Amino acid sequence: MTINELLKTLATGQTLSNVYVILGQADYFQRRLKRGFKQQVPAEEQTMNFASYDMDTVPLAVALDDAMAAPFFGERRVVCIDNPQFLTGETKKQKVEHDIDSLQKYLESPMPSTVLVFFAPYDKLDARKKVTKQLKKVATMVEINQFSERDVRQFVTDQLKQDGYTMEPAALNDLIQRTDADLTLIMSELPKLELYTLPEKTITQAAISGLVTQTLTQNVFDLVNRVLAKNTAGAVTLYQELLQAKEEPLKINAILQGQFRLLIQTKVLAKQGYSQGKLASILKVHPYRIKLALQTHRRFQLTDLNRAYLGLFRVEKQMKSTTMDPELLFSLFMTQFAGTAA
Repeated sequence: MTINELLKTLATGQTLSNVYVILGQADYFQRRLKRGFKQQVPAEEQTMNFASYDMDTVPLAVALDDAMAAPFFGERRVVCIDNPQFLTGETKKQKVEHDIDSLQKYLESPMPSTVLVFFAPYDKLDARKKVTKQLKKVATMVEINQFSERDVRQFVTDQLKQDGYTMEPAALNDLIQRTDADLTLIMSELPKLELYTLPEKTITQAAISGLVTQTLTQNVFDLVNRVLAKNTAGAVTLYQELLQAKEEPLKINAILQGQFRLLIQTKVLAKQGYSQGKLASILKVHPYRIKLALQTHRRFQLTDLNRAYLGLFRVEKQMKSTTMDPELLFSLFMTQFAGTAA
């Protein structure tokens, strides 16, 4: 089932499945769906017939006991299970012991009046586990891991329309760019933007530039472009700004290396004919970052990308093994890189 189908089901009061698995790390949709499931229980019954259990602190048996109970003076009980790490391949020992056998027994015959919802904030479940196999047979699976830029634009536009607002096309482009098309981040910015643009209720480009701070990843992407353009002064200035914003030098360098690695991988694989969607799947990277990488790599030679990547690797080594100033190390890297012919 898609996220849109589930949202429609919850909004229109259609018949629900007895078991759901919400798989993915999109916090915005985790919260929105939990709110939607809670609303399936009348407000006056929610104290008795809605519950949410965090498996990091509560035994699974407690949640299952609740799921197996009949609703209290109502038609339906909704039980949410958060952080079910036991469905993944994670080997780190949990603080709480969980009775997986009881869950398997429950899944053989779910309580007809209960909607049991697993909120699994992970990339994937461990398909080898017996309980996971059983869950996939019984549950309605909904994945919320990654959304295309087109999906993000649609969700934002729909939310604004629902709130009675509009956004200039250029403003939406800027919002997507500044947030790396991160839907959770975008949705957290909307209330502030809506408040700022009262009473006109039109979000402008000026509002975006004044209120929405670029992510570190996007700032580093701008830094990559300055490096590749061999704009030493511009690159060093932006690097200084990141340091002044209390960003860690090793973290900046690691993200820089990651961006160059992505550009190299994208350039090599694109030559082999892979599409944007396929690249995102193979490299396990958000489609929007692949889009930016495809736009960037075409303007530069593979030799330049490789030299920059190796140069940053040497910078990292020096940061870890010497007491040299990180800003000086980056300046030396830029001077050397900009002074080398392509």
